[in-house]
Amino acid sequence: MTVTAQPVREDAVPAPTAGRRLIDKVFKARELAVAGVLVVMLLATELSNTEFLSEQGVKDLLLNATILVLVATGQAVVVLTRNVDLSVGSVLGISAFAAGNYNQNGGSSLIAVIYAVVIGAVFGALNGALVSLGKVPALVVTLGTLYVVRGIDSIWVGSEQIVAADLPNGFVDFGHDGLWVVPYLALLALAVLLCVGYYLRSFRSGREMYALGSSPEAANLAGIPVRKRIMTAYVLCGALAGLAGALYLARFGNVDSGTGNGYELTVVSAVVVGGVAFTGGSGTVYGAALGALLLTSINSVLPAIGVSSVWVTAINGVLLLLAIAVDRILALRVAAVLRKQAALMRSARHA
Repeated sequence: MTVTAQPVREDAVPAPTAGRRLIDKVFKARELAVAGVLVVMLLATELSNTEFLSEQGVKDLLLNATILVLVATGQAVVVLTRNVDLSVGSVLGISAFAAGNYNQNGGSSLIAVIYAVVIGAVFGALNGALVSLGKVPALVVTLGTLYVVRGIDSIWVGSEQIVAADLPNGFVDFGHDGLWVVPYLALLALAVLLCVGYYLRSFRSGREMYALGSSPEAANLAGIPVRKRIMTAYVLCGALAGLAGALYLARFGNVDSGTGNGYELTVVSAVVVGGVAFTGGSGTVYGAALGALLLTSINSVLPAIGVSSVWVTAINGVLLLLAIAVDRILALRVAAVLRKQAALMRSARHA
């Protein structure tokens, strides 16, 4: 008699191992800790400055965080695969100018946004191809494309500057208006965040990015299309950087050749502070969004309590170092617990 094996459904969610459940709990606790610090910081600032969390104050906080949340979401997907994209600031800058230039010449605002997203996706595909196909370290590749894109941007923009007066009124209004205290930009960023988070947890290809980040060698042996997943992560990251560029234009209404300079370091800090392990395989885009909200809130909190904003960069650096240290400590403790569990299982089998 012939027995036919039932095919495994591609959308089936594999049961998490004890080790995976432990790691998930650890990083969920990390995200809760970031959220707790954020809430305490905002409430403490409100006590010292009662206008800080006014209707306009909350709206400004959300507006300030929106751009960083979008770019951090894309960066988090790349970092989950054990890679990094240092070109996001440059891609944001050139995409913002491209959208502004199209709008300035009488083009539709919606097409301008799509134009920016496509430009970002193209540069993301370039990064993904060099990393996945060329086998070049991501740090080297994206550091190179950072300067290449910045150079193209500088040549294209030159001394030109796009200001709000050059843009359609509806586009600029979209960058400031909203529903009560929640800006339209924040609602759009939230929708993107939820979609990416759902994709990573509910689709096989999304879960494979976690597997790839946990162990590229094991992922390759398991038949996971490593190159395809890396390419997907970079294209998504580039597309979201492009979208962030278009929204940056709507938010600030001002773009020049320096737009996005240094933004990549803030994005990486937000992702790591938010609990996404820099060694890949652990964390969520929700944690990255919390990290982005925390860093942008610090930027608003310091002036509100009378502290010079020049401390922001130093504080971001300290938070990044602390996050990396915490990641290392957690990794060592999780490894110790897993070794102990493995020893107990071996003892039980031999008993």
